[in-house]
Amino acid sequence: MIGLIGKKLGMTQIFDEGGVLIPVTVIAVEPNVVIDHRSEKNHGYSATVLGALDRKASRVSKPEAGQFKEQVKAKKHIVEFRDFDKQCAVGDTLGLELFSNFRFVDVVGTSKGKGYQGVMKRHNFGGGHATHGSKFHRGNGSTGMAAYPSKVIKGTKMSGRMGGERSTVQNLRVVKIDQEKNVMLVKGAVPGSRDSIVVVRQAKKRK
Repeated sequence: MIGLIGKKLGMTQIFDEGGVLIPVTVIAVEPNVVIDHRSEKNHGYSATVLGALDRKASRVSKPEAGQFKEQVKAKKHIVEFRDFDKQCAVGDTLGLELFSNFRFVDVVGTSKGKGYQGVMKRHNFGGGHATHGSKFHRGNGSTGMAAYPSKVIKGTKMSGRMGGERSTVQNLRVVKIDQEKNVMLVKGAVPGSRDSIVVVRQAKKRK
């Protein structure tokens, strides 16, 4: 599994060689530094720990600083990648050259928070009649049974907090990689707001 930590810069559109307009998301991937390794012997699983974006030393507590080796500066964002396919040592720098042979990627991010929402927006309920006298327009209707079990079953679709959750978009096509500017363009939308941190990894279902 190949992956890197990046930042979503926003969306734009470009034309391909055939003149077709393609909506793309711009992801900036600054050089990721290898912080540590997890081994089957010591941790029970194999993984590589990467970090991105330098952090001020004055903002790092002693317990946090313990995970960074002498040759590695403290990082703001740290992510573990299980079964990392690239052979690397602590202190090595990894960039977009890892994705030069991949046509599709999966992007993991935190979706935009939308606050407390009703069932029509949160679960795409159709709602009731919009005419006068209906008295049932945007409500969720009955939620529980009277006789048995006399309660609302866990998982029932109701109004509540929406968004702000970990979300993964799979099989996004890599349109362009600019290693000089450390930028990747992928076709389609990516979860999260502008300047939010995302994880870009090789697609599990497509190559």
